[in-house]
Amino acid sequence: MTQNAPFFADVSDAPPPERVSWLSTQDGTRLRAAFWPAGPKGMVAIFPGRTEVIEKYGRVVRDLAAGGFGASVIDWRGQGLSDRLPDTPLRGHVEDFALYQQDVAAYRTALDAVAPDVPRFLLAHSMGGCIGLRALIDGFPVQACAFSAPMWGLRLSPLTQRAVAAVTTALGFAGRDRREVPGAGVEFRLWENPFDRNEFTQDRDSYAYMQRQVREHPDLRLGAPSLRWLVAALAETRALSALPAPRLPAYCGLGTREALVTPQAIESRMGNWPDGRLDIFDGGLHELLMETQHIRTAFLTATMAHFEAHLER
Repeated sequence: MTQNAPFFADVSDAPPPERVSWLSTQDGTRLRAAFWPAGPKGMVAIFPGRTEVIEKYGRVVRDLAAGGFGASVIDWRGQGLSDRLPDTPLRGHVEDFALYQQDVAAYRTALDAVAPDVPRFLLAHSMGGCIGLRALIDGFPVQACAFSAPMWGLRLSPLTQRAVAAVTTALGFAGRDRREVPGAGVEFRLWENPFDRNEFTQDRDSYAYMQRQVREHPDLRLGAPSLRWLVAALAETRALSALPAPRLPAYCGLGTREALVTPQAIESRMGNWPDGRLDIFDGGLHELLMETQHIRTAFLTATMAHFEAHLER
């Protein structure tokens, strides 16, 4: 871990981080991570979703600090200021979701150095929920975990999934499976996508906050995923669905207007999680932490109460 990675405080609305560091994974990928001081109630490791960046969680970090929690956020490989595809940096790509666990390992090592011997919690959104569930099954140490619309399934029909896998396999033989998913449009370009077409939030201020970050700092932008990313995501969600839940207290939030991940997969997982609770937020879209004030506050308050209830295990 080395210091002095960039952080765009002008668009984050976050308290000053204690450090912003470059991390290195086993395969040599460089990642960016930010750390805020551990609070009296411990440290929350945030696992962001696809396309998301550290700065996007500035307001969440601020509210966690007010509730007595420190926080950390990582840019996964392929997004934020972490290493990307050099020839197509706007393309979201990973060869295999197992590679994200190398990111988790580097993140864990940094957390152990920055905030040892304090209660640790996991807060994961969307793709971060997929990465986080695998990490927890593999032993990522936390007292309790919370998920916002976790990507435990994607809203594609079985026929479409099979077709995508077949096409990607054929393109892979020609080295062309890094092309973006077919039909990718403006909805994958946050900096251009109008509020009225977004599937993330009903809150105009939150949407403007997200757009301002990527408009003022183009290096933070990420567009459509590659076909290989999509096939890897489908393979990982399918593999995870066959595994039992980790023996940890879990809280999960899901909006009734969720359009990106599969509600049925979330309901099934949480229904079979021995110490798990699922709250449904009426009218909520995909990003509960960026939603209208009522939804956002309700979800974050429940999350912090869940963590407080499990300070000692």
